[in-house]
Amino acid sequence: MAADESELTRQLYRTPPARFVAAREAAAAEARRAGDTAAARRLAGSRRPTVAAWLVNLLALDRPELVAELGPLAEALRGAQRDLKGARLRELSGQRRALVAALVTEVRRLAADRPDAPPAARLPLAEVEATLHAALADPGVAGQVRAGRLLKAVHHSGFGEVPRPQLRLVTDGAQTTGGAQTTGGAQTTGGGGRKAAGGGTEAVGVPGRGVDRGGVRRVRDERAAARAVRAERDRRRRALVRELAAARAAQRQAERERDGTATAERTGADALDRIERELADLERRRAAAEQELSRARLARRAAERTHVAARRRTGEVEAAIEALDAEGEDTTAGGGQAD
Repeated sequence: MAADESELTRQLYRTPPARFVAAREAAAAEARRAGDTAAARRLAGSRRPTVAAWLVNLLALDRPELVAELGPLAEALRGAQRDLKGARLRELSGQRRALVAALVTEVRRLAADRPDAPPAARLPLAEVEATLHAALADPGVAGQVRAGRLLKAVHHSGFGEVPRPQLRLVTDGAQTTGGAQTTGGAQTTGGGGRKAAGGGTEAVGVPGRGVDRGGVRRVRDERAAARAVRAERDRRRRALVRELAAARAAQRQAERERDGTATAERTGADALDRIERELADLERRRAAAEQELSRARLARRAAERTHVAARRRTGEVEAAIEALDAEGEDTTAGGGQAD
């Protein structure tokens, strides 16, 4: 009868990492006893999860109805992010925090119910929380979480796909300052001039002066102030551009360091897995050697018993021969006296 591979795998990934190797060997052996060599090979090749990944797997396998709540919320968050709906996004972000907190609390309870789990103070709940946030942001991670086959914690920066906003340049239009507006090259001052029919300006209210000099001065000062504001804005923008370049450089450096540490983690996990397989092989060879030693000891003891019995029999035969020889000598001596 074929082994129930799915159930064996499920129980394997519910096992704490400290006992994972022994549980993996037992599951593979059970599949071999059932005659399912393919399942035995797959089970023997199962990789041990980290403690954080095991906690997430335990949550997915024991409380799948809670983990299923991540899917609809993740879809709603992606929709709000895509449509730039700020109020809805804030509401959903609150729901996300509440759901993740509830799931972490359930993880803590599930671990407390397991006598073979690590102590509560050593549970990597921050990594569990980061993985659940990543599952809300990345459908691929969500699939691994739902399957209960996660091998290590996952971290995600930001949330999902962020749409690029449409930008446009806003420039100054017609400017009205102190009652004067520039439109089509003609200027009407608010203090004492009006547009003449021929395009000139004639003085009104102040004889002998063609332009209200106070109004011109105000316009000049306001334009200078506007230029100063634009210059300050340009200066601040240049500073922000430099800061953005530095932030992007720091982000790229952090990403390189993150990738390097992830590679080192994978290398370490692979090395540990290889050592565990070698250790399991040595354990099998040790068990076989112990059995062979036990058989050799039993054979030695049997040989010793045979040797003791043979020595005893040799002594008995030697004694019988000596007795027989003595009897012959007595008979010969008696016959000689009779003659």
